[in-house]
Amino acid sequence: MLQITDLKLDCPAFDKYITRYSAPVIPTKARILYFHGGGLLYGSRKDLPKQHIETLTSAGYEILAFDYPLAPAAGLEIIVDDVCSSINHACENECPYTDSSLPYFLWGRSAGAYLCLLAAAGNKLNQTPKGILSYYGYGFLCDDWFCSPSTYYQTLPTVPSTCLSVIPGNLHTEGNLDTHYSVYVYARQTGEWKNLIYKGREKFFYLNYSLRLCDHLPCPLFAAHSTGDTDVPYAEFMELCSRYQPTRFIASGTVHDFDRDVENPLTEKLLNETLLFLKQHSV
Repeated sequence: MLQITDLKLDCPAFDKYITRYSAPVIPTKARILYFHGGGLLYGSRKDLPKQHIETLTSAGYEILAFDYPLAPAAGLEIIVDDVCSSINHACENECPYTDSSLPYFLWGRSAGAYLCLLAAAGNKLNQTPKGILSYYGYGFLCDDWFCSPSTYYQTLPTVPSTCLSVIPGNLHTEGNLDTHYSVYVYARQTGEWKNLIYKGREKFFYLNYSLRLCDHLPCPLFAAHSTGDTDVPYAEFMELCSRYQPTRFIASGTVHDFDRDVENPLTEKLLNETLLFLKQHSV
């Protein structure tokens, strides 16, 4: 039976929560620390499809889904520091929601995968994860795609810059589709995405917030991507694979978050291969 628990974390700068998914009657093999997608501009820790949650928890994996502050109110430095703090907090077992003696994995979808990769590569974690699950993640390894207008998003109705005026200016973690998604569309249509998530010198963006200087990760990587991804180019995935030699899952199609379609047989296959990776690296 699935158990879902929401817990508030001690964070003076903004409201921050964690959602714990577990199956109490099943012995826990490992913890999975999950970070959601949304281009760092929108999204929610509760975006996981029910099928994903039930498949993993019924196999003995506890999922801890974390909030993190969103851009542009929070810049990359604040976001990454918060994610690293969340990971270290869970590993130190300062709260009664988890057992720090268990091995742990990092899991992110899209921007969440980027944050997991950056956290692991940045040498800021007190305990090394057993592995990373990257669903259509990236490391800003290839030029131009993230700072140029997106051909795909330019086919959508034009979003004006006034969309920025309706989102909060204070630090916050919830970015719903009604307000925040339009900011992401605007960012990709105009090529302003990088400028909305990072305010510093370009040199330090590549030094500190890309994986371009990271030759190897401290743990195994599972990387999934679709061949015609409309948000993150397949070339970015191939560069990630070239550097880190992950266990690969390649889906044919043009949907970025292809696993959101739980009726698609590819989603079940992806989850089964994810379970196999977890089992291989849990020891």
